Amino acid sequence: MTDRQIRQRDELVSRIAQWGRVGVAFSGGVDSAVVARAAQEACGDRAVALTAVSPSLASGEWEETQRQAREIGIRHQRVDTTEFADPNYLRNAPNRCYYCKSELYTRLEALAPQLGIDVLLNGANLDDQGDWRPGMQAAREHAVRSPLVEVGMTKADVRALAQHWGLSAWDKPATPCLSSRIAYGLEVTPERVSRVDQAERFLRDLLQQRELRVRHEPNDLARLELPLDCLARLLDPGVRQQVSTTLHALGFRFVTLDLDGFRSGSMNAGLPLVELHAVQTPDRAT
Repeated sequence: MTDRQIRQRDELVSRIAQWGRVGVAFSGGVDSAVVARAAQEACGDRAVALTAVSPSLASGEWEETQRQAREIGIRHQRVDTTEFADPNYLRNAPNRCYYCKSELYTRLEALAPQLGIDVLLNGANLDDQGDWRPGMQAAREHAVRSPLVEVGMTKADVRALAQHWGLSAWDKPATPCLSSRIAYGLEVTPERVSRVDQAERFLRDLLQQRELRVRHEPNDLARLELPLDCLARLLDPGVRQQVSTTLHALGFRFVTLDLDGFRSGSMNAGLPLVELHAVQTPDRAT
């Protein structure tokens, strides 16, 4: 770690310690793992990690958060969320994440007195501010703090600190919710996210790849985003047939391979920046 990153680490722990009893929105990714580790060091038993569970959580991720919480030594609480009951969420406009995070933070606020929480924290880092993140509006509306942003930590800084602390999540690929695989405008349903989940698990096992995406496009089309060095494997007749047969059996009518390979957040590429900024969300102040 650099001297700057060491100063960030110390400031992160010191800042969280000032907030007393804290709850960390804990997805099991490297960002929330670092915040949880800092919160545990700063607050001890006054810190709790809070993991949202719904159909949009990929298989195995709840168990992974349990394992990580034990590794960190922080209290851990499951929070079942019901964003799939919200028509605004199901509609799957580009601001879908706003409604998901609003549901999460509302539930966490309700649990705060019971769990002994004064301040809620998330794992947003400085790099997230340059991406399309409608969930950050929900965080502001619910007074959720972003300590990684506040101390100026980028994704690279977060990974360096996670490795320094010996966290197993230090090199974990990003694992956004399954709903992010559904094309904007196509209704999000438990059946569609389950289809994507099963397809991605199959491909990870078959190809021995940690990071890939199955994008669910209209007309039940699966667009496969794989690392570029993996594309050639799909040309093998046996592999191609196995992939095609399995995804058709899961309910996809068409299966296509994206020649641009894996890119995180590629669903946003089809939305002009002006359109993203034009998306309106409710003004909670009125």
